Amino acid sequence: MEGRARIAIEAVHPQIDCGRFAVQRVVGDDMVVQADVFSDGHDEVVAVLLYRRVGEERWLETAMQRLDNDRWQGSFLLGHPGFYQYTITGWVDHFRTWQRDLQKRFEAGQDVAVDLQIGGKILEQAVAEAGEEDAARLREAVAALSAERNQEGAVALGLDTRLSDLVSTCCARGLATRYQKELVVRVDRQKALFSSWYELFPRSLGGKGRHGTLCDCIGLLPDVAELGFDVLYLPPIHPIGSSKRKGKANAVEAGPDDPGSPWAIGSEAGGHKAVHPELGTIEDFRDLVREAEKHGIEIAMDLAFQCSPDHPYLKEHPEWFKWRPDGTVQYAENPPKKYQDIVPINFETPQWEELWEELKGVVFFWMDQGVRIFRVDNPHTKPFPMWEWLIGKAKEKSHDVIFLAEAFTRPKIMARLAKLGFSQSYSYFSWRNSKREITDYLMELTRGDTSEFMRPNFWPNTPDILTEFLQYGGRPAFMIRLVLAGTLSSSYGIYGPVYELCIGMPEKQGSEEYLDAEKYEIRQWDRKAPGNIRELIITLNRIRREYTALQRTNNVAFLESDDDSVLFYVKVAKQRKSSLLVAVNLDPFRARTAKLRVPLDLFGVAPGQSYLLHDLISGERSIWEGGMTTVRLDPQVNPACIYRISTWQKRESDFDYYF
Repeated sequence: MEGRARIAIEAVHPQIDCGRFAVQRVVGDDMVVQADVFSDGHDEVVAVLLYRRVGEERWLETAMQRLDNDRWQGSFLLGHPGFYQYTITGWVDHFRTWQRDLQKRFEAGQDVAVDLQIGGKILEQAVAEAGEEDAARLREAVAALSAERNQEGAVALGLDTRLSDLVSTCCARGLATRYQKELVVRVDRQKALFSSWYELFPRSLGGKGRHGTLCDCIGLLPDVAELGFDVLYLPPIHPIGSSKRKGKANAVEAGPDDPGSPWAIGSEAGGHKAVHPELGTIEDFRDLVREAEKHGIEIAMDLAFQCSPDHPYLKEHPEWFKWRPDGTVQYAENPPKKYQDIVPINFETPQWEELWEELKGVVFFWMDQGVRIFRVDNPHTKPFPMWEWLIGKAKEKSHDVIFLAEAFTRPKIMARLAKLGFSQSYSYFSWRNSKREITDYLMELTRGDTSEFMRPNFWPNTPDILTEFLQYGGRPAFMIRLVLAGTLSSSYGIYGPVYELCIGMPEKQGSEEYLDAEKYEIRQWDRKAPGNIRELIITLNRIRREYTALQRTNNVAFLESDDDSVLFYVKVAKQRKSSLLVAVNLDPFRARTAKLRVPLDLFGVAPGQSYLLHDLISGERSIWEGGMTTVRLDPQVNPACIYRISTWQKRESDFDYYF
């Protein structure tokens, strides 16, 4: 350590677990970094933010600005997906210290002749340290300072900020302190932050008496695009095992025509790199990916690292599984629940390296078919190191790959998966119903370190989750949860067509399983049956595309509402006047009237000025004045409003006839 170095650099933010994990951002973000940078004594301090893309040798730098209490801030643009490194350097700037003191002495009327000579000496030292071009400019400054006979003129020359910038840029860093860590930010493409997901079972698209195919899925793409979704997520499309196959309603014994659960992967027809024969072929899947792209839709692949008892892995690699004393393979259990049709992989096998390589091969295989989004089934039941390694390898192959963690588990485990590289995560949103529950949960997600590495994806329902709110709340409940999901989170999804049809019948009281669950049987749906909420879905997704305020999650702020059943919040846009207000009735049974406090200053509305309020859902417009207003939300008709505020653009003085 250089004993003469005087700078301390502390509390660098953001960094996750002391720099162990990367911060997450998306392309186009400004990477804002703060730190405490200070020195002993009273000398001026300079701090710069250093950054580079991983793999590049040259560091770029940008000046940091002092905030208060020795806190500094700088930023740089994240222009490409991949990984960036960043760190901080600070030093005592003797020339700026000299400038500061010179100005004070001169303004106090003191003789500064000697001070000007000291400044000249500092510049002469800088000449010796600078490069050829900068040295030439510095020599000119030294000469001008020496030649100036008027003290006032000499002071003006010495206080030139361009001169201090030049000295600071090219030299004066001999005793600089560099932060001891090089921190990392992982940069994903925009879809990792903003996406609208639609889940369906392709096998239910075939019409009465026929197994649906991937070609049927292609035929449905225009409808999915009309609804406004840009990600189509398919449950596993692989061959399904026959041994221990589950029947309807998860029955232990399957009937002869029961198709089984898609998550019971593997049969004589193949494993994780094969397509179920009744769905089609690999070529059909490639066609689906290509056709989806034409509609602005990406196909999300289900990644479920588990097997049916018939999976080829059990014969080819028995060492990857646990075997019981009676010679049978250990099936999945969550006592007392038994999943006889699924065999978990033993990740503690001594042959773990071969296993990891094979699973990487599965991911790479589907990436080669055009997949760039993976929804990962139960990642919390697989080793953390494996995910960090596998996601890292996938990112090396293509920086635009996205992984969504389907992990409804304890908070610390969900957070760890996000730190390891998952781009998005399922969340507890499905079970947050009251105003207090929702606001507390959003504060947890959007404030503090969690927001630096975890991106939530809000799902009101899934094939496994039919919440009590949806079971009892009827059609209004589906509308309420849709608007909440699509406005609170920049990424959200629904499992359809049961969602748009507002189907809320559980298997039994107290269960979150659907009656006649599509996981275990083929269903036929009238996708436009009476009572559907298709128009609301279409409208919501259009608003999400058109207004950038809804394309981020961490920009939410909750506002005053005098009714605990009316949630009122603002999504703040970069152009603050383009922010949106959202009011949602959380009660699916009764109309609610609430007084709301509108943050007029956010929208540039002056006190006493009237403004135009446009509800983007209903299309209704009204003129308001003042910061308090009243709204009535009927869950049967309009359980929510998304407001855009406009101020009047023209006054009488803007027209020719005024003059």
